[in-house]
Amino acid sequence: MPRPWDDRFLNKNNPWRRPMFVVAGVTGHVGSVVARTLLAKGEKVRVIVRDSRKSEAWSPQGGEVSIGSLDDPQFLKGAFRGASGAFVLVPSNLMAKDFYAYQCGIADAIASAVKAASVPHVAMLSSIGADLDRGNGPIRGLHYLEERLREAGTVLTAIRASYFQENVANSLGAARQAGIFPNLMPSADYAFPMIATKDIGTLAAERLMARPKKSEVIDLHGPPYSIRQVAEKLGDAIGRKLRILDVPEAGWVEAMTQGGLSQHMAEVYAEMYRGFASGAIQPKGDRLVQGETRIDEVIRGLV
Repeated sequence: MPRPWDDRFLNKNNPWRRPMFVVAGVTGHVGSVVARTLLAKGEKVRVIVRDSRKSEAWSPQGGEVSIGSLDDPQFLKGAFRGASGAFVLVPSNLMAKDFYAYQCGIADAIASAVKAASVPHVAMLSSIGADLDRGNGPIRGLHYLEERLREAGTVLTAIRASYFQENVANSLGAARQAGIFPNLMPSADYAFPMIATKDIGTLAAERLMARPKKSEVIDLHGPPYSIRQVAEKLGDAIGRKLRILDVPEAGWVEAMTQGGLSQHMAEVYAEMYRGFASGAIQPKGDRLVQGETRIDEVIRGLV
């Protein structure tokens, strides 16, 4: 008997046979782009939201809304039922007392529900460095989710994104208030790829609609920028010349706690920065996709 997602049965003129895609994280930068891109293409979409107050934007756009939590496998099993594909991620939780345990809880719930609901294809927001099972800070949990989804038997598209352009928002307060741009990278003049979240969402939607037959890891890069270039662009946008403040490794945790992170989360992120500084975190995917959005556009949106 053919699988329910077999192409011979996916007739878009028959609402009972149309593919249906489930999208998590729709209140964030990436998931919202995935859902809106699919809806704009006329696809059937079910969005997952935790807060019912945040569901009102989706029904008028044609989206079906499922309200529940990503750490609830029974809820997710129902949300994933009948899906031709799903987009998943691990939302950030800077208040978690044990961030890796939090990530693993989300990953276990997602993977068990994907398996129970027989979701044929999952596109996942992962990260450069997710090939590593340690020494990569918050990326460690994404490695775990990749492995759990592979064990679930689904076709997995792991989108290992490079550094987010939107991370410049973390420096906006210091830039406006003190005229500085903190730098935790080894060099302010070393250019590295930075990706816009809208490019991640667009790629995820494209891969869902493609319904691939085999798993792959995609390294998603954006244009390269140095910290000095980003600081100059942000300074131009806010009308202030910024001074780059290089923070030595010994001061990373203190700098981040002064910026509002808990001691635990600061240590988690310091581990990631050490991974970048040592060269341990590198692209290791099956292929590379290049995003085109320039950081100037993102900065204009932030300021």
